[in-house]
Amino acid sequence: MKSIISLMAAAAFGVASFVMPAMAADKGTVGIAMPTKSSARWIDDGNNIVKQLQEAGYSTDLQYADDDIPNQLSQIENMVTKGAKVLVIAAIDGTTLSDVLQKAHDAGIKVIAYDRLIRDSANVDYYATFDNFKVGVLQATSIVDALGLKDGKGPFNIELFGGSPDDNNAFFFYDGAMSVLQPYIDSGKLVVKSGQTGMDKVGTLRWDAATAQARMDNLLSANYTDAKVNAVLSPYDGLSIGIISSLKGVGYGTPDQPLPVVSGQDAEVPSVKSIIAGEQHSTIFKDTRDLAKVTVGMVNALMEGKEPEVNDTKTYDNGVKVVPSYLLTPVAVDKTNYEKILVEGGYYKADQLK
Repeated sequence: MKSIISLMAAAAFGVASFVMPAMAADKGTVGIAMPTKSSARWIDDGNNIVKQLQEAGYSTDLQYADDDIPNQLSQIENMVTKGAKVLVIAAIDGTTLSDVLQKAHDAGIKVIAYDRLIRDSANVDYYATFDNFKVGVLQATSIVDALGLKDGKGPFNIELFGGSPDDNNAFFFYDGAMSVLQPYIDSGKLVVKSGQTGMDKVGTLRWDAATAQARMDNLLSANYTDAKVNAVLSPYDGLSIGIISSLKGVGYGTPDQPLPVVSGQDAEVPSVKSIIAGEQHSTIFKDTRDLAKVTVGMVNALMEGKEPEVNDTKTYDNGVKVVPSYLLTPVAVDKTNYEKILVEGGYYKADQLK
């Protein structure tokens, strides 16, 4: 009997010594601050980061701020108070976080700006994003190619939309697009009939679709009663849907009056369906799985006292410092390649796009 008890005790100890490392695998908590759930891409971002961080042995504190700046500040302050080891922040307004990031720095917490640059703070350690200038280049190139501008066709009427002026990326998108479009505007092959150019005139606060739709309504009524708009530069799918709704409201989208060439970004399901239906022309795909992977790699390196991998140390000056960055490559998607990139690539199931 004694030997059986001894064997049982030994077995129990063996199980305990086997289980304990798994129980001790929690490497600490990573706070993840996301701007909103109103865009599907931010939901995907949050889910992908949480999944990969948890697989790597971290606890996660994921918070969405409903595009409310005080709400996001409060969420980040709570993460600092609760002892997060690293903060991953996709800022609503990249200029409003200086005080809370100072608290994080004072507590020894590292900060990774996620997709959107955090401005005016020395306490941003790294930045994980896509090549945002290239996003704009790809958007504009899709318009140029669709209109046949390289073949000498034109002139065509175009209207320009920008992203949210409080999002640093919006300026990169716009500047990238204009690096392609401006020569055609200068030559007269593209005409902005409204005369509205520059982010101070074309920006869309909070990337709001209703705001974009209302502005498109105004542009059409003021400038296109006896002319047609042939293209619209839209920096984001949510805006594109609003813009297309406005265009349909005044008769575009018929065989006699086709929709203009409308760009987009983020490959959100409604816009991919719109592309398949022949409405929105294109979008830019940014694989959030890859961005999450880079971010988790940064977290791991920081937690191990190592230098995270970066591939850009010049581009992203936040007003106080140049933030070391890792830039991923965006991909243009249209009706010709959505299946290969989005479905065969495993980002969406075919049924999601029906």
